[in-house]
Amino acid sequence: MSLPHRTAARAGHAPSLTGLAAERASGALLCDAGTVYLRDGQVVHAESPAAPGIEVLLTAGGRLTADSWREAVDRTGRAGGVGRFLVDSGRLSDAELEICHLGALFDAAYFALGHGSGPRGFRRGAAHWLGPVRPVGAVAVERETRRRGKLLAALWPYPQVDTEPVVLRRPDGRAPAVTPRQRAVLALADGVRTPARIARELGRPAFHTLIDIRRLAAAGHVATPRSTRPERPGRPGPPAPDRGPGAAVFTDPDIDLLRRLRDALEAAL
Repeated sequence: MSLPHRTAARAGHAPSLTGLAAERASGALLCDAGTVYLRDGQVVHAESPAAPGIEVLLTAGGRLTADSWREAVDRTGRAGGVGRFLVDSGRLSDAELEICHLGALFDAAYFALGHGSGPRGFRRGAAHWLGPVRPVGAVAVERETRRRGKLLAALWPYPQVDTEPVVLRRPDGRAPAVTPRQRAVLALADGVRTPARIARELGRPAFHTLIDIRRLAAAGHVATPRSTRPERPGRPGPPAPDRGPGAAVFTDPDIDLLRRLRDALEAAL
C-alpha cells in the first residue's frame, strides 16, 4: 500500500544509496524494482512489487486482522505513524513490529537494490507512511543484498526461476524429499503463479520463497526456464515448438551435470 509522496523527484538525479547515506539525506530512492526510504542517511524502509509488504506479512500470518491494519492506516497513515499506532494501541509489541519490519525491509531491498535494478531518482524529503521503526545502515543493507544474491546463485545458478511462472516436473528417484515449507510452494505451482505471487499468497517473504524454489529446481521438482545461453558453434539445437504468443518455454538445462557437481562438492566438505 502506498500513499502520495510529499515531494517531487528532482529530474535527472539518481544518486547511489551509499552517496545518500554519506550526505545524511532523507527521502525516497526510486529504483527500477522498488523504493528505499532514508532518514538522516539511514535506511528506514523499503518496498518492491516483487516482495510482500509488511501488511501482508502481518495479516496473512494472523498477527493482525485486515480491519485492524486498515484502521491504523486510515487514522495515522498520512502522518507517517502507522507503526507507532499499532504498538500504542496494543495490537503489536515493539519487538513484534521491529522483527517484522526488518524482515520486510531487507526482503524488498534485495529486489530494489539487487541485480538488474538501478536507481532512477531521489525524492528528497519523502517519508513512508509506516513511520520510524528501526533504521539500518546503508552499508549493512547493501552487504545483505549482495549476500543474498550469492546465496541464490550457489543454490541454483539460473535466475530465470525467480521471475517465471513456477512449473512442476517429475523428479527422478534421487531427488531429496521436500520439506513442509517446500510442499506449500509446490501446492501453488500451477504454471501460472510466479514466485512473487506465491510468496504473497503464502504470506512469506519473497526471498525465502526464492530459496525454496531454487532448491526445488536444483532437486528436479521444479522446471527451469530454457537458458538464454547461445548454442555451441556447429551444434545447433532443435527448433523450438510453436506454443503460441506469450507462452513460456521450459527445459531443464544441465540438471544432471549440476547435480553431480553439487554432490561432489558436498562430498568434499
